[in-house]
Amino acid sequence: MQVTVNGISTRYVLDDEGGGPWLTFVHQLGGDLSVWDQLAGHFRHSHTVLRYDVRGHGHSDVSPKPFDFADLAADLDALLDAVGAPRTHLVGVSMGGMIAQQFVLDAPARVASLTLADTASRTPTDARAMWDQRAATVRREGMDALASATLERWLTGDFRRAHPEAVEQIREVLLRTRPEGYAMACEALRDFDAHESLAELHVRTLAVAGRHDTSTPPAATRAIADAIEGAHFELLDAAHLAPVEAAHRFAALLETFLPVPV
Repeated sequence: MQVTVNGISTRYVLDDEGGGPWLTFVHQLGGDLSVWDQLAGHFRHSHTVLRYDVRGHGHSDVSPKPFDFADLAADLDALLDAVGAPRTHLVGVSMGGMIAQQFVLDAPARVASLTLADTASRTPTDARAMWDQRAATVRREGMDALASATLERWLTGDFRRAHPEAVEQIREVLLRTRPEGYAMACEALRDFDAHESLAELHVRTLAVAGRHDTSTPPAATRAIADAIEGAHFELLDAAHLAPVEAAHRFAALLETFLPVPV
């Protein structure tokens, strides 16, 4: 389904067969809502599951102007209003985890719990030039220029060899991402820094990292757990897309972490 939020036509999928508490998933840079297919299927009978394409990704419009993570969090806020979700459990991976962090800082009353996977609370100063370079590359050469190296970072070699069909689906989504949408998101990532505000949060939080993640080293995700009082940290045998590569373990962690629906 499509809905316009903050002037952006946004694709979303709502699985509400379970009629339980709201559970919202937010995808990575260069991904779309399909990265959550397996987990959405797992939780759809116990929760009301919402997934969507971040602006400039999947079937959501490219932004007409530059944006930051406050804008991306405002998109999620407007989407929750549009679908009638007053409050939600929130799960984000990579860029989606940054959106989730910004959202809970901006609208804490709307977040029942926070699960952050393979993500960081800030972009280090010495990494900012890399995001400018990546944005310039896709504008000049298209998504093909990044695809192979991205998949090598996202998934371990063992997983890529064992699950070629899953890898091909992720590759196709990455290649379909509009270069300008990807580039603008890179520029937002370049400037992201929520770390000093995390101590203000009083929300039940689970942080999950992939042991083999070279895109976002596990220490960066652990730093989020250290910054949020009472947060729990888990390390999985996976690379950057731990919710895909270690889907069963991730689902078990999330199932244990979430309150039992009543």
